[in-house]
Amino acid sequence: MAIPTDLSEEARNTQSQPAQPDARWYTRVMKAFRRDPRLWFGVVLLVFVLAAIFAPFVSPYPPLLYHPAVATQGPSLAHPLGTDSLGRDQLSRVIYGTRISLSVGLITILLGGVFGTILGLLAAYFKGWVDQLITIVVDALLSFPSLVLALAIVAALGPSIINLALALAVVRIPIYARLARGQTLQVTAQDYVTSARTVGTRTPKILFRHILPNIFSPLLVQATISISFAILDESVLSFLGLGIQPPTPEWGTMISDAQVYLSTDPWMMLGPALAIILVVVSLNLLGDALRDRLDPRDYTRISTVSTEQA
Repeated sequence: MAIPTDLSEEARNTQSQPAQPDARWYTRVMKAFRRDPRLWFGVVLLVFVLAAIFAPFVSPYPPLLYHPAVATQGPSLAHPLGTDSLGRDQLSRVIYGTRISLSVGLITILLGGVFGTILGLLAAYFKGWVDQLITIVVDALLSFPSLVLALAIVAALGPSIINLALALAVVRIPIYARLARGQTLQVTAQDYVTSARTVGTRTPKILFRHILPNIFSPLLVQATISISFAILDESVLSFLGLGIQPPTPEWGTMISDAQVYLSTDPWMMLGPALAIILVVVSLNLLGDALRDRLDPRDYTRISTVSTEQA
C-alpha cells in the first residue's frame, strides 16, 4: 500500500472535493418506507386529506345535485360509485363526506385532548384533594361505554355537528386525563422538576414548559389513534340519525340511506363503507408506527431487525 509523502497536498485535495450528501431526501424517504411499510398508509390518508381540502375541484358533481332519471344507477364511467336513490353521485358525496368526518375527528381530539391533558397535569402535580376530585370525575365518565355516553349527550342536546363534536370530545377527556396523569407522575419525580420547584419557578411555567413537552409524545400517539375511533363513532351516531342530518353528505348517513337497497343495490354502500375502513385502518397503523418511532427502545429494536434482514 502506497503511503502519501505530501500530507499537505493530500489534505488540500481532500478539502477541494465538494462534500457529497449521504443520500437525497427521496432516497431517505424510500428507505423509511421500506423499513416500515405502515408508512404507506400515510399516503392513503394524505389522499383523503387532499380530497377534503380540494373537494370542489376534484368531485365530478355537486354533492346535492339531483338526477332522478339516473337514480340507483350502478357504477359507470359517468358515476364511478353509482348514484343514490335520488340520483346524486356517490363519489362526489363520499369526497364531501371526507370533510365532515375529518373535521369532526380533529375537533373532537383537540377539545378532548386539551381538556383531558390539563386535568391530568393538575391531578398529578398538585395531588391531594385535587387529584382525588379529578380522579372521581374521570372514573365516573369511564364507567359508561363511550358510545352510549356520546349517544346520550347528543340525544339531550339535539342532533347537530357541534353537539356531535362536543359529545365525542367529552367521552375522550378521561383517556387523555389518565394518560397525562400517569406520565406527569413519572416526570415530576425527575431532578429538573424538583430543581425548578426549589428555585421558585412559577407553577404554570413548570407545567407547560418543563412537564408538558416531556409527556407530549405519548399524547400525540394517542391522538392519532383516537381520531380513527372518533370518526368511527361519528359515523355510527350519524347512521342512527343523531349526528349529521340529511341532505349533508356524511359517510354514516349515506350507509343508513343505502341499507334499504342492500339486497338489490349493494354497491350504494360500497363507497362510504370503504372510505371509513381505509381512514380508520390508516390512522391506527400510522399511530402504531408513530409509537414505535417515538419509543427509543422499540425503534432501536426495529432498526436492528431491519439491518439484520438487509
